Amino acid sequence: MATKQRGRPRSFDRDTALEKALRRFWEHGYEATTVSDLTREMGIGAPSLYAAFGDKRTLFEEVLVRYAGSYGAFGGRALAEEPTARGAMERVLREAAEVFTEPGHPHGCMVIHAATNCTTPEVEQTLRAQRNANIATFAARIQQGIDAGELPGDADAAHLARYVGAVFQGLSQQSRDGAGKEDLDAVVDLAMRGWPTA
Repeated sequence: MATKQRGRPRSFDRDTALEKALRRFWEHGYEATTVSDLTREMGIGAPSLYAAFGDKRTLFEEVLVRYAGSYGAFGGRALAEEPTARGAMERVLREAAEVFTEPGHPHGCMVIHAATNCTTPEVEQTLRAQRNANIATFAARIQQGIDAGELPGDADAAHLARYVGAVFQGLSQQSRDGAGKEDLDAVVDLAMRGWPTA
């Protein structure tokens, strides 16, 4: 015998609402986005938001997962598909320049922008941990290149990873300040001139 579902059935598309929340957080950051902003943007009432997503922080954590698997997925693909460390790092930066300036969504990286003026320690720590995990992933890929002889044996994987991370974060902010893809590609050109060769 089937059990009867309690309460009213959901009257909105959860996936669409989640995408709208993602874009709101991406455009305005975590701290500046209120629950009222979210309900207005998502087209749902506060009770529906809490029932479907939990509180604002829980919703944001789900948004981060969605972002990483969609708009932010280019980095993982570059690291997995490029045969050299240099190729992987350059592709990460080139694709960042493209994604950060694409029309149809906010510019820059949501993980970087959402941290702006964030005063919620748990969220700040989550975002910092995600950025540091990216740097660690870069360092591991660069170390593979050093071990394979692509880079000089005395190259420092951790420092090079921080370098790539700093350029990546700079591209994000520059795109939000109005720089176009061509501008950002020029920055990548300059950044890659400093890449060590074996």
